[in-house]
Amino acid sequence: MDAQNMQKAPAVMKESKNKIKVDFERTPLKERLMAKFGSLFFVQKVVWFIFRLVLLVGISYVILFPFFSKISGSFMAPEDFVDVTVRLIPKHFTLDIYKAIINELGYWEAFVNTLVLSVSTALIQTFVCCVVAYGLAKFKFKGNNLVFLAVVLTMVVPHQTLQLSLFMQFRYFDILGIFSLLGGGVIESLKILPFAELNLTNTYWPMIILSMCGLGFKNGLYIFMLRQFFRGVPDELEESAYIDGSGVFRTFIQIILPLSVPMMITVFLFAFSWQWTDDFYTTLFFTTTKTTLMPDIIDIPKSLEMNYAGQNLYYAAIRNTCGLMIIMPLIIMYLFCQRYLIQGIERSGITG
Repeated sequence: MDAQNMQKAPAVMKESKNKIKVDFERTPLKERLMAKFGSLFFVQKVVWFIFRLVLLVGISYVILFPFFSKISGSFMAPEDFVDVTVRLIPKHFTLDIYKAIINELGYWEAFVNTLVLSVSTALIQTFVCCVVAYGLAKFKFKGNNLVFLAVVLTMVVPHQTLQLSLFMQFRYFDILGIFSLLGGGVIESLKILPFAELNLTNTYWPMIILSMCGLGFKNGLYIFMLRQFFRGVPDELEESAYIDGSGVFRTFIQIILPLSVPMMITVFLFAFSWQWTDDFYTTLFFTTTKTTLMPDIIDIPKSLEMNYAGQNLYYAAIRNTCGLMIIMPLIIMYLFCQRYLIQGIERSGITG
């Protein structure tokens, strides 16, 4: 009997739905409209939709309006900044600001120099942070927590605190006193080295060495993110590789790293973008103007210098245009890599 009742139930429900549908279609149009659009549920749904729309439009306006104003100002002529009728649309459209920045401030030279520095340091930081984070996440050894605490402290201690010591370390670079020992110490008479220390300032070496040692800009954050990711990788994958005769390094290269591609791309993007716009380390280690980097192009070209009523507004527009040209390569890069960036942040375990 129960089986027969269960077979009859769907047929009864289907017949009831068809009857309700027929009755609704026979109802006058006015009553159907009132039943659909005059209910409290529909009103609440409309109010919630309007509230979300207004909120999103307001937030978008607050965030995007400064960018629109800076972009429009970059195409304005000097006379547009003293014309009260000009708001966002330039009356005298011109590319003079862009031409002056490219030709007089050495934009392409700064672009190439910064690209080489950012790519090299980002690649090194990504690999080194992967190795350190994998060791902290998967291997239990004495002092594991202390090492991780030191990693966290690198995120807490301000960089300005280490500014002088970093500069002196690379201005008079000497590893454990070896150069002093060979060049001017105990065996000075041998004249093995013509110097007692190396001067690594005004070169890329300080940033590269810091990246190789896991002490580059924001490396503590990268190690933390990768450690959280590696802790979520099942141990069974590594155990099965060890059973098949694979070593630790081979397992890391052939199994762990391919699984970590989205996370590694995320770390690379962070490292690249922060190095691209960095002015702390570049100002600290580049004490001369021989190497032009992206932060160095924020200046007023000689051909655009003038003295008139709208001078301050015009100079502000020039500096804003320099900023736009600096971040434009980053925006283009993020457009192509945003999918991997979102996946990496989600898998790092720090989305909350």
